[in-house]
Formats: sequence, structure tokens, C-alpha cells
Amino acid sequence: MLEVKSLAAGYGHLQVIYEVSFNLSKGEVVALLGGNGAGKTTTIRSIIGVLHPWNGEVLFSGQPIHHLKTSAIVSLGLSYVPEGKSIFPKMTVLENLELGVNSPEAKTLKSKTLKEVLNLFPRLSEGNKQKQLAGTLSGGEQRMLVIARGLMARPRLLLLDEPSLGLAPKLVRDLFATIGKIHQQGMSIFLVEQNVHLALELASRGYVLEHGHIVLAGKGKELIEMEHIKQAYLGM
Repeated sequence: MLEVKSLAAGYGHLQVIYEVSFNLSKGEVVALLGGNGAGKTTTIRSIIGVLHPWNGEVLFSGQPIHHLKTSAIVSLGLSYVPEGKSIFPKMTVLENLELGVNSPEAKTLKSKTLKEVLNLFPRLSEGNKQKQLAGTLSGGEQRMLVIARGLMARPRLLLLDEPSLGLAPKLVRDLFATIGKIHQQGMSIFLVEQNVHLALELASRGYVLEHGHIVLAGKGKELIEMEHIKQAYLGM
């Protein structure tokens, strides 16, 4: 479904990632791991078109997309959930969710998708929560809202950038349980995450990024059992 070939990108004159290559098949969860500054967010931004790659290719279902604008890439069925809260604080929860409806199919199925999304994130439907300003939600609820908005597009591939960033441990576990449910419903997921243990428990495969280079790849459970890998690359 997703194939990244020899991707290079950066900011200004600063190159951040070098010759990054990996793939993701339909129905998989694939994790990209690494410490701060490894190049994880640069990689995901290059896939979705927020950054224009310096070199290399990104293919989605066999179609090159690295030359396309973000809006065109999203229209093909990719949905990007950026790190942080990334909500529109002066709009209601419902208005934020409706912003994710960005294709004819998503518009047709909006009511059905909204029901499905609120079933996944029931805290967003408690009481009059849908009418509440998004900026008044708790930090955990705002992360739920960002992911829920991404699902409103009915994507074929969900790109999650650091979904657990800044959350309390219990909220992190609850969030990953929900991401697991999203995957069980058939969603393909590319996961950029610093919580190595939870990411590799969920992912079928993982790639480790260090100083802009892929230094290791393997099955999720195999990677998490390799003590020297955890110490050398993952800070565990």
C-alpha cells in the first residue's frame, strides 16, 4: 500500500533524513521508532506532502505521490494526524470533527462515520460535549479529537505522529487500546511514536531511525525482545 524509496528531506540547507526506505502492506500497523531528532516527524511530513522531498520516491497503491500537494495526497485516502493537540480551540467538538470530512464519499457517509467515531471515543459524546469548545477539553480529549477528525475522512491509511505525546500513562494505555480497535476494524496504520513498548506491541513490523538513517527493521515482537537494540537505539 505504501512504499518509501530512498527518501531524503530536510529544512532549508539542513538535511534531516537520508535514503530512508520502508513499506507498509494493506491492513498492517507499521511503527517508525527513534529518539528525539532522529527524523521521524520529517519522514511522515514528507510522505503527506507537508515537506517536499529532496530525493527519493513515495508510492501509494503503486502511484507516485511525492510530487503532489498535501490536498491531492489526502484525496487519495491518506489521513495525517499531526503530533500535539492540533485542534481549532474556538470551534466546537462537532465542528472540528466535520472539518475532517473532505471527500464526496466522506460527505455521503458523514452521519454513519460520526456514529462510528463516537463509539471509538465515547468521551467526545458525553453530555453536551459535541457543542463544547474544543479548547476547553482536557489534553487527552484533545488528542482523541484529533484522531477522530482524521477518521472522519474515511481514509485507507492513517498516519499517526506521536499520538501519546504529553499524555499521562493511563491515558496513553487507553489511547493505544483504541488505536488497536481502529486497526481491528481493518485500518492500515503508519505509527510514529516514542513509546517503544506500546508501539511494538501493536505493530506487526517496526523500523528504527537514527540520525536520519534506517538502522534496523524487524517484526515488532522481535525488536522489543532485543535488549541491545533497546539500549542502543530506543533509549530503553
